[in-house]
Parts: sequence; C-alpha cells; structure tokens
Amino acid sequence: MEDYRLRGVTAAQATYLGSEALEVRMSPADWQDPAREALSDRDFMAWLPVDFHDGTIEAEVASVLAPGAPDYARGFIGLAFRITPDGRFESIYLRPVNSLVDDPVRRNRSVQYVAYPDFRFDRLREEAPGRYETHADLALERWIAMRILVKGARAELYLDGAPEPTLVVPDLKHGADLRGGVGLWLESGTIAYFRNLRIDTRD
Repeated sequence: MEDYRLRGVTAAQATYLGSEALEVRMSPADWQDPAREALSDRDFMAWLPVDFHDGTIEAEVASVLAPGAPDYARGFIGLAFRITPDGRFESIYLRPVNSLVDDPVRRNRSVQYVAYPDFRFDRLREEAPGRYETHADLALERWIAMRILVKGARAELYLDGAPEPTLVVPDLKHGADLRGGVGLWLESGTIAYFRNLRIDTRD
C-alpha cells in the first residue's frame, strides 16, 4: 500500500466479493458537474512509480456506483500506463453501465482508450468516431479481468481471458518511447476495486 502515489483519491485495503482488494475512492466534491464544465477524462488515480515501457499489465477490476452518484456515472474504472513526472499517460478504461443499455451508440462506448492530457475521449470521438472505443460484455459489481499488452506505439486490451483482443490501439498518441508508472484509474461516481495487479516489463 505504501508504494502507491495518490492523485486526488484515497486508497485502502478492503474485502470485496470475498477477496482482498485495494479500494480506491474519489471525494464527491471532486465529481464533475456538467452544469459548470464539459465532462472530460482526468488524472485521478493511485499509481506505482515503476519504469514501464513495453510489457503486460494485468489486474482484476470491479466498480460500484457510489451513493449519490451523478446521472452520468458509468462505473468508470481502468488502468493507466507510462505515467510521466509531468503528468502524461496512456489509459484504457471501462464503462460497465454502458454495456447493458439498449442504446447501440452507448453500448459501443463500453471500453475507451485515451491519452492524457491532449487526447481525451471527446477529442478522439470527434476526430475518429468509434476508433478508440468499443463494446464489451461488462457489468457493475463483478470482477473483470483486464490485460493490456503494450509494445511500442501499440496496445491491446484483453478481457476475462479471451484469446482475442477487445480493443486494439495501433497508434498510441504519446508515441512509442514514453515510459513511466502504472495507475489504477477511476472517475466520478465510482468506488473502484483492484486485485491481482501484475506488471511484466519486457525491455
């Protein structure tokens, strides 16, 4: 626990669904207010200052809507990687609520890639609709196995042990050379749980 650095969150050991996990929370005071600002990806996370460049990041994640969560809450939870001292990073995250709705547009926004701070979901969605997000069979309040394979400017996300990737990002926006930490990421209205984090570096 003492190895994690915290950006706007609290983190504590907890038991969730019968397993030991790290619980990460954001204060409701930090939830975004769409009446005052455009919703956007931010850098709230617990992160490890490891030297990660190429390799594999694995974790099982589960999200719960916090009491009083805003209407736009989707159970946002994910993994950030190559986090630099100046605050840049790549990230792939999940919106489990979107996976279960009838609206096909929202369903296809269940999984999201972003590169903080310049390539957030709204910019990527405008410039390349559908390229950096996709559907996956997700749900709140269950463990979801995430495995991200990173090599150069390419990242692949595998979910729940599937042999084929759910999302392929062939052009990571920070390029092939960025390196840095690995983070446990969340957004507004989420209580996030993480277990069995494994980081395998290959360079």
